[in-house]
Amino acid sequence: MLKTTGATFLAIATSFFILHFSPPPKSYYHSLFISSSLSDNASISHHLRTLTRRPHVAGSQANAEAASYVLSTLSACNIKAHIVSYDVLLTYPDSRSLTLTPSPSEPPITFDLKQEIYEGDPYADVADEVLPTNHAYAKSGSVVGPVVYVNYGRVEDYGTLKEMGVNVTGTVALARYGEIFRGDIVMNAFEAGAIGALVYTDRKDYGGEGGDAKWFPDDKWMPPSGVQVGTVYNGSGDPTTPGWASSEGCERVSVEEVESSGDVPLIPSMPISGADGETILRSIGGQIAKDNWQGSKDAPTYRVGPGPGVVNLEYNGKQVIATIQNVMGVIEGVEEPDRFVILGNHRDAWTFGAVDPNSGTAALLEVAQRLQKLQRSGWKPRRTIILCNWDAEEYGLTGSTEWVEENRELLASRAVAYLNVDCAVSGAGFHASGTPQLDDLLKLATQQVQDPDNSSQTIYEQWIQSTESSLIGRLGGAGSDYAAFLQHIGVPAADMRFGAGFPATATAAELSHHTNALPLIEAPNSDNND
Repeated sequence: MLKTTGATFLAIATSFFILHFSPPPKSYYHSLFISSSLSDNASISHHLRTLTRRPHVAGSQANAEAASYVLSTLSACNIKAHIVSYDVLLTYPDSRSLTLTPSPSEPPITFDLKQEIYEGDPYADVADEVLPTNHAYAKSGSVVGPVVYVNYGRVEDYGTLKEMGVNVTGTVALARYGEIFRGDIVMNAFEAGAIGALVYTDRKDYGGEGGDAKWFPDDKWMPPSGVQVGTVYNGSGDPTTPGWASSEGCERVSVEEVESSGDVPLIPSMPISGADGETILRSIGGQIAKDNWQGSKDAPTYRVGPGPGVVNLEYNGKQVIATIQNVMGVIEGVEEPDRFVILGNHRDAWTFGAVDPNSGTAALLEVAQRLQKLQRSGWKPRRTIILCNWDAEEYGLTGSTEWVEENRELLASRAVAYLNVDCAVSGAGFHASGTPQLDDLLKLATQQVQDPDNSSQTIYEQWIQSTESSLIGRLGGAGSDYAAFLQHIGVPAADMRFGAGFPATATAAELSHHTNALPLIEAPNSDNND
């Protein structure tokens, strides 16, 4: 499905350029673009395999090599390509440990905090390159305290605990992923008086229901040892250069000023697996949690505590000013070269990144190759097209935000639209969100592209049949790299994807802030993402 659906996505994305932004004969070039003569599923598959052969977190050598691959591919398409680098604050785990004492009479349990590799994993040889599970920008420290179960860690959840007479002060909050951004989970725990936070992946939300549920690689569900990692930074861009670009020799605020800004947590936190979370839940006594706080059918009864289980959470991170690399490709327009149509996707991933983000990167590179073929046929864009491959999105939309900050005035006056792809393909079904200015264009493009799952209808027909609510969603929060364009400089934007969600990455609610990472066991190739 990835190959066919990815090719269809490319046709939709490029329709923005050809249908709306290029001179006549528009219909000829659009028909040429979506014809089989320009279609090559082998190339997009190759791009995805190459980009995901190793874990490539921002600031790593593997991610720099991925940047070189993107650069060379764009250059091979006769597109003027270059790298724009920034030196930004990133964090990496240095040491971490988690111990549970279920009760005073029981021996402590030390968790290994490892994600299991499935039997036959062809990428097991590079598994040790994956960063230990952590929260980016987490507070370093060591805390010991009784555990309180706080459901999703929302403000209203703490209100419920208060009504139950549960005092959170001095405890370690155990929250499950979902409903809100993980950074808010940690912030809310701090505001409620907790001294630390653990965030686990509940089977009810990510593991499939029932005792016969299967998980990756046999199904899409998160396996028991799978851990969702990601950032807990509530801002966008480099935390040490709020509002200006992290160029060489720039002024920076101190780490102490970053902490006082309110955008990074002030208590230690750690993501843990569903299996470890369930072990901790079994050690919690006290009142029984409400029905809608409970887990799956075969889960233990959830109680709120505090205790008697006590956890010892230790986390030490290292802060590094690291170089990140945005790769930019430019095709100059012939009629309005000073007007920009921008298509962007990020490259960095917490692990292999097969869905998030490199299904989108593969699509971006396929767009570039097809545009080259159109140019050979005589096509020239009306306006300048800029292809952007962002870095360090997972940390806080960093690469795109820095570039917008550096080029704020130019982009505000010349950018026509920004089109974003992140988790481009995670399943069947087209979804799009955008600003109202692009609604008609989205509909027009999808009406001219065949549905990859049903050749008798268009993407638009599939779209309207499968959508119960509003056809086109609205962009809000900081879900992906469109944020700086839309929220900082007011550029019309759209975000597109195939698939409504993938438990091994993130829920829609969590994607409303920062995109989530793939677990270690996520497939780093196209064939296993069908």
